[in-house]
Amino acid sequence: MAKKEKAVRYIFIVGGVMSGVGKGITCASIGRILTGKGYSVSAIKIDPYINLDAGTMNPVEHGEVFVTEDGDETDQDVGNYERFLNRNIGRNNYMTTGRVYSAVIERERNLGYGGKCVQVVPDIPNEVIRRIKQAAKNDQAEIMLIEIGGTVGEYENLLFLEAARMMHLSEPENVLFIIVSYMPVPSIIGEMKTKPTQHAVRALNSAGIQPDFIVARSVAPIDQPRRRKLAIFCNIQEGDVISAPDTKSIYDVPINFEKDNLGERILEKFGLPGKKKDLVDWRKMVQKIKAAEKTVDIGIVGKYFSTGDFCLADSYISVIEAIKHAGAANNVKPVLHWLNCEDVEKQSVKILKKFDGIIVPQGWGSRGAEGKIKTIKYCRENKVPYFGLCYGMQMAVIEFARNVLGFKGANSEEVDSRSAYPVIHIMPGQKELLAKKQYGGTIRLGGWPCKIAPNTRLASAYAKFGKKGTISERHRHRYEYNNDYREQFEKAGLRVAGTSPDGRIVEAVEITEHPFFIGTQFHPEYISRPLDPHPLFVEFIKVCSKLKK
Repeated sequence: MAKKEKAVRYIFIVGGVMSGVGKGITCASIGRILTGKGYSVSAIKIDPYINLDAGTMNPVEHGEVFVTEDGDETDQDVGNYERFLNRNIGRNNYMTTGRVYSAVIERERNLGYGGKCVQVVPDIPNEVIRRIKQAAKNDQAEIMLIEIGGTVGEYENLLFLEAARMMHLSEPENVLFIIVSYMPVPSIIGEMKTKPTQHAVRALNSAGIQPDFIVARSVAPIDQPRRRKLAIFCNIQEGDVISAPDTKSIYDVPINFEKDNLGERILEKFGLPGKKKDLVDWRKMVQKIKAAEKTVDIGIVGKYFSTGDFCLADSYISVIEAIKHAGAANNVKPVLHWLNCEDVEKQSVKILKKFDGIIVPQGWGSRGAEGKIKTIKYCRENKVPYFGLCYGMQMAVIEFARNVLGFKGANSEEVDSRSAYPVIHIMPGQKELLAKKQYGGTIRLGGWPCKIAPNTRLASAYAKFGKKGTISERHRHRYEYNNDYREQFEKAGLRVAGTSPDGRIVEAVEITEHPFFIGTQFHPEYISRPLDPHPLFVEFIKVCSKLKK
């Protein structure tokens, strides 16, 4: 007799009132709590847009594009899942409306529906359900969290909510719903208002779904009178209204949720025992972040900040979190300063003098490139710790070519295709793809091996974490270091510190005699986690702290 598979539990997390209130962090935090209680937990992000993935979207429009180990370009929330759950999340755990419709249409073209009329309902929701269950199986998850992007009441969400409703209908004991809803406190009134959340729950009810929990996001903790009001009007228990006030650190959120026993209440509704209660390592990490007194001022010189009159740090969220992880590892508090590279172009490098270290993160195109090059020249000449990530490495190579090797006009082919010194050039095969306008999902993506050169700062940093020889790092690029100039660079002091195993692709460069001058073609920020910080960020912050006057 075949062994019966254990039932997977599913938790759908939806948003109410407005976007950007923390559904992703809520999802990741619940995952952290349930992982701490001994369960195998994974997560899925559903984005309602038509795009097949997040790869072609402007970061200012949608925030950072997070790249998974298997090379998927996803929403930034997938990065939060990895950081909180301390596990890799693959492409099967990310879906968009575009992906779902494409799969259904392709199956229909291949007679996968046996000649039947293919309809929006139930065939689209059924494809969503199929993907959710396949991801749970692949991850061997006992509990699968599914975050549905946007807010309830939006037209583009309906089919995903319908899939959730259908799953609950077929196995009600295995499906829970959580709505993360904003509770405004208008300054002119001075009172937390529940009415917007009541309307959001009604909108969810109209989709055939009754929430099991309300996560009450606000500037302050929810009080008892408002808990009671939500319980009465939203048809839930008072204890299932979970307080979610603003916190100084996103890593406080799981601890805050546990004050309301969210984990235990979830397991109770599922009829599952709490195998253990273990947030010990997490609490220690949070305490280290809070206890740090010494500060280091880190400048991030990029261009994806401005959206109207506001600054959007989400464009570099993985970099921000990696810096925080490294700060905790060094018992220091990094203070981040955002500097638009175009401001460096317009003003002098004097605006860089207050920084203990500078990072030039990922980027594309020509806008602001000269500001980044000026920044790198300042760091190189003044022994200021410099860390270049992907485009930041390429800019470092260009700066060195111009100002040390004397290659006038040296550039990247991405910026100047006619440069006499294309020290950064397009990767083989990419030119043909660009000619065909095949931009989405065609660049070098995902985890690739990197062979570390011995006797380098790079090797020393990794060795402190027991990593030697060949390591794996994630990539997202179309252009690369031009090996035609490699010998000249190395003779002048810009060492190749890491390459692909065959030595053909340069993965990292450094000036070994500099306190810290490292550029990586890969993105170390993608795999940094609060309980497992990345060696290069740890070393960077360590040097910044040591050199701080």
